[in-house]
Amino acid sequence: MKVTVSRKAHFNAAHRLHNPEWSEEKNRVVYGKCNSPNYHGHNYGLTVSVTGKIDPETGFVMDIKDLKELIEKEIENAFDHKNLNLDVPEFKDLNPTAENIAVTIWNKLRSHINPTHDLEVTLYETPRNFVTYKGD
Repeated sequence: MKVTVSRKAHFNAAHRLHNPEWSEEKNRVVYGKCNSPNYHGHNYGLTVSVTGKIDPETGFVMDIKDLKELIEKEIENAFDHKNLNLDVPEFKDLNPTAENIAVTIWNKLRSHINPTHDLEVTLYETPRNFVTYKGD
């Protein structure tokens, strides 16, 4: 029997969607306001879910306190109140789209989660716009 435990978190960050291989015009057409050279920000919502078998000794899939501390250390401390393009090394050469941010978060967390457990990250850029990455 597998069970999923989830933890919600949030962080505030600025970014600019921009492909340096494209002209300024093409960047404006593809990314619109998200291509502002002065950046723009989001109040990101994050849900991290871990799925696995319940440990018969603890009754936990994963101690939610440990998951909370992991998200704070690896994600919130690294991303909150940052300019993703300028302040977060993972985005030095990676366009910080919601999709790329979600994959980056998953990669930062994966090695800290029991390898027999599944990990899923859902990143909300707005309450209506979100992406989910499961490591596929």
